[in-house]
Amino acid sequence: MTILVTGGTGLVGSRLLKRFAANGTDCRALVRPGKTVPEGIQPVEGDILRPETLSQALVGVTAVVHLAAVFRTTDEARIWAVNLDGTRNLIAATQAINPQARFLLASTSNVYGPELTHPGRETDATTATHAYPASKIKAEAELRASGLNWVILRFPFVYGDQDGHLEAAPHQLAEMGWHPARKLSVIHHEDIATATNLALAGELDGQTVNIADDSPLTAYEMAQLVGSTYESSGEALPNPWQGHMDISLARSLGFRPKVPTAYQAHRDGRI
Repeated sequence: MTILVTGGTGLVGSRLLKRFAANGTDCRALVRPGKTVPEGIQPVEGDILRPETLSQALVGVTAVVHLAAVFRTTDEARIWAVNLDGTRNLIAATQAINPQARFLLASTSNVYGPELTHPGRETDATTATHAYPASKIKAEAELRASGLNWVILRFPFVYGDQDGHLEAAPHQLAEMGWHPARKLSVIHHEDIATATNLALAGELDGQTVNIADDSPLTAYEMAQLVGSTYESSGEALPNPWQGHMDISLARSLGFRPKVPTAYQAHRDGRI
């Protein structure tokens, strides 16, 4: 198996590449000029916004793991360009050059709207008012209609491997006005790899799957885990399910997180 990874220099992709390299996986990474990848990973220069640069990267691969995305920016035009147009370009190039390749798209738990009265399920209608989840909803639809052998993994808040994400979360959530009791599904980088490997083995073909660990965290719990504080609130929690994904489908398809809770990650020094 030969895998092409996009977004391999990002927060999630760089840690996934390290695991592929450690396991001896035959892996290429699509990178822009000047970017580096772990030893054991083959860098191939290209850009999903420049379709003419994608051919070399796709020749001979058996799977595409598409992680490249833009999230933390106010530049909505760039979000749409990378997350939708870039995905379209990569899908079209895969169709033309390697139509038998499995195509795995990383999506987001943010596609579930605030009106749900239960944890977000894969069968729920998706809705979004912000560009990032809206662009992911469109990208998902493009992939489903592509005729490729596809898998869509909806990831929640990702943490671990000293990425600083969990440490920054309490301040960021407080700025967003999150209630301290509001829960958020989470996943450790280790289990991004667990889910990706399950998909690459063909266990999730044609499925859209929520991927998360066994225990969502409240904003208050996040603060506790990293030695921070979070202001209490006497107000009622508007919707206890917003940000919380149903993971029963993933479990039925064989996904079992190696890091089942952030508390275990903290105990093991893996935050």
